[in-house]
Amino acid sequence: MDTMRVARLEIGRTWTRGGSRAAAWPSGAMTAQRHLAAILACDVVGYSRLMERDERGTLERLKTYRKDLLEPLVTEHHGRIVKLTGDGMLCEFASVVNAVTSAMAIQQALAEHESETPEEERIRFRIGINLGDVVCEEDGDLYGDGVNIAARLESVADPGAVVVSGTAYDHLQGKLDCGFTPLGDLRLKNIERPVRAYRVEADASAAPPPLPEKPSIAVLPFTNMSGDPDQEYFADGLVEDIITGLSRVNSFFVIARNSSFTYKGRAVDLRQVGRELGVRYVLEGSIRRAGSRVRISGQLVDAISGHHVWADRFEGDVCDIFDLQDKVTESVVGAVEPSIRLEEIKQARMKPTDYISAYDLYLRALPRFYSMTREGFADVRRLTNEALSIDPAFNLAKALGAYIRSISVSQCWHEPDDTRVATRMAREVLAEARDDPTSLRFAAQVIAYSAKDYEMALATIERSLLLNPNSAQGHTSCGWVNAHSGRPLVAIEHFHRAMRLSPVDPEKGIALSGIGMSYLMLERYEEALASGERALHEMPNYGSSHRVLIMALVKLNRLEEARAAARRLMEAFPTYTLTLQRQINPWQDKVFGERYVEALGIAGVPE
Repeated sequence: MDTMRVARLEIGRTWTRGGSRAAAWPSGAMTAQRHLAAILACDVVGYSRLMERDERGTLERLKTYRKDLLEPLVTEHHGRIVKLTGDGMLCEFASVVNAVTSAMAIQQALAEHESETPEEERIRFRIGINLGDVVCEEDGDLYGDGVNIAARLESVADPGAVVVSGTAYDHLQGKLDCGFTPLGDLRLKNIERPVRAYRVEADASAAPPPLPEKPSIAVLPFTNMSGDPDQEYFADGLVEDIITGLSRVNSFFVIARNSSFTYKGRAVDLRQVGRELGVRYVLEGSIRRAGSRVRISGQLVDAISGHHVWADRFEGDVCDIFDLQDKVTESVVGAVEPSIRLEEIKQARMKPTDYISAYDLYLRALPRFYSMTREGFADVRRLTNEALSIDPAFNLAKALGAYIRSISVSQCWHEPDDTRVATRMAREVLAEARDDPTSLRFAAQVIAYSAKDYEMALATIERSLLLNPNSAQGHTSCGWVNAHSGRPLVAIEHFHRAMRLSPVDPEKGIALSGIGMSYLMLERYEEALASGERALHEMPNYGSSHRVLIMALVKLNRLEEARAAARRLMEAFPTYTLTLQRQINPWQDKVFGERYVEALGIAGVPE
């Protein structure tokens, strides 16, 4: 570690001798004060692994890079190095434009210097940048949320990437020739509120994606005006049905529910929403329920110009709720694209049940389903069971009930008879719900995962997407069905399509995990590892992502990291075993299934 201490001293001396730069932050001459600053946090990816492989060589290369790359590039862009750590640094800039420019220059220079180094030995940085309030101590050190958020964003950045906070992004618009990929509202460790984040793309064309040729629309969560927080589920459920109705119009491109709902409870600029999601139109509104009466108000905005295209209000009895949803959807279609026959959207709507009380229970189940927790899944079982006790022919509730049982097995949250019951329920749905895309996609995954009837599952998911080609969740389901059926390249295409339809989806980890699993099947282990790491950042409670990471590390012969990953898996899912995995192995490719279990065993998953 002596060389590292020398590096710190050298950088420190250079800084204090930096002429006008030193005058801006005179050493020991300031009192603690609060100010706004752009903070850059940077660290080395896999530092412990690099040190274990070659401690002296790693330290020498880091020392060289700090002296020849980091310090000059930070100084060139009018920043200062606040402090150095064993594997990273913290910098302050007066301008967020300078901070991002410096970060991108650092990443490019490092990539060029390391291009000839073997992949497993490369030094790679990840960088997080935040614009926020900081407290500056007398010694020049910085504290506060402005620093903490930058450090947490750095921890979720991909190797070689730069991630910026929403506050930084808002000050960068039109000032840099680069693109930004929205990452949604991230839950960061020890940060109470979600943080909006974006990945910086060196190629401005990388993000956001161009507008689709079809009329494109995002439906934001409607405001619950009922004065009763318990009615929130009702407002959300109605909006989800409106999204589903619009997405079934083949002439439309519709952003998925999960991405739209990342804006819930936020005051947003609709033009910014359009840029972030890559759509032309944004629908917003409110829902008021009082007793048996419902009022839906909506307005459609052109996200490019900011002009209102359409606004209207619909009222009726709760028993007429499906008709009210249809009227909203038809009005939007007619306002955006008069040439589209309204008959198309009328045919797309199928009344799911004659019993409003059963439908109400289904709406209550949806937010618990999206929670992706053991307790949430238990609530979905109970609520769908209650709905089916009222209306045994309510196929949407039956399909969700089947799917929750099937995925519970994967998550180790299952009951003894779940696989058999899930399969029976899914087959009943197939016999009764040939024209409901949501029920079909749930059933298709159950048939592939639990029943292992791959031909039937593929036919079912293809019909689901034929009925609703704009369903992000449908494409995610299609990805998994194809992965289970031994078609990894087709699976990857559908997973990427899902992420375009839902670019800031909180459940993006499910698609990323599927991409990682598909790369494992193709024996492309570095790509599998990168997807698995991203999936875990997105959804740390999704079991498949842990297993992708473990197998990739084993196949890359990074056994210590694989064992550590296996320990994290077992901490999250203590009842998981190799025996269980053999029982549920959903892979049509039996050779891959055996390699999968073998890799988990090598990493230390118990028999």
